[in-house]
Amino acid sequence: MSTSTGPRPAAAQGQFDHRMAVFGSDDGFVAAALPFLAEGLAAPDEPPPVAIAAPGLLAVLRDALGTDARDVGFIDHTDWYTGTAANAVAQGAGYLAANAGPGGRVHLLMEPDWAGRAGRSPRESAEWIRYESLANLLFAPFATTALCAYDTRTAGPAVVDAARRAHPGTGVYEQPPVLVRELDAVPLPPPPQSAARLPAPESVGTWAADCGLPAVDAGRFGRAVVAAAAAHGPVVEILAWGEAPACVCELRLCRAVADPLAGFVPPPGREPEPGQGLWFTRQVCSYVDVRDGVPGDGAKIRVQYA
Repeated sequence: MSTSTGPRPAAAQGQFDHRMAVFGSDDGFVAAALPFLAEGLAAPDEPPPVAIAAPGLLAVLRDALGTDARDVGFIDHTDWYTGTAANAVAQGAGYLAANAGPGGRVHLLMEPDWAGRAGRSPRESAEWIRYESLANLLFAPFATTALCAYDTRTAGPAVVDAARRAHPGTGVYEQPPVLVRELDAVPLPPPPQSAARLPAPESVGTWAADCGLPAVDAGRFGRAVVAAAAAHGPVVEILAWGEAPACVCELRLCRAVADPLAGFVPPPGREPEPGQGLWFTRQVCSYVDVRDGVPGDGAKIRVQYA
């Protein structure tokens, strides 16, 4: 089985073209990939298209391309998707800045690593669907054309169905704020009764070190919490629990975060810095959950280091 939104004219300047292909065999992958890459090769003012996928699929694709393979970039998806969904945003933004044509023009064939972190648990899979949805807003200023490849042999039907809602042109597309609100409707587990109440965000690093987190990691975790608090405080209450490396801190705020892109918009600098708010927090921590309360109430930012 192979379904795709099909070849389309190259995106206009500043119009992110976000497509999806679903397949269940190597032949299905090739059938979706070849016309997409041919479109990229023929596009004016663009660098060579790039295929980011599992090594086995890249090998099949190379054979199918023949001599055209020399004009296509190939990246093992385990080298691209190396961490959290927020890390993938940074990877994509960095790649466009360094390699894309004018206005971000480039064709990217992208297969998430569902055998890795993205498919580790329902929670991880939901985070990647969030990333796919928010990509429509994050990369809207760029004339990038992306084809997200979903292999039903690794992604599974539930993930594929959810991903369709994150891609325009699938017939079931949901606007990012709608889909993100739905993902956030899943309640977080309550903090344990034994959770410590800390006096200030600056005390989190010391607490984490006392819980067994190595000094370097405890410092990074502490700075990540301070960055989140500085961007979205004032903080009403700070709870902390867990043992190294899974140290957790929850900030209870007096106002809502509201912006679904909070912490996902890349700052000008290439490396994450403590002064970059929730962006820094998302780059250095494995889990960052934001939950807004009822209208007029505050929000919770829950951060887990590993």
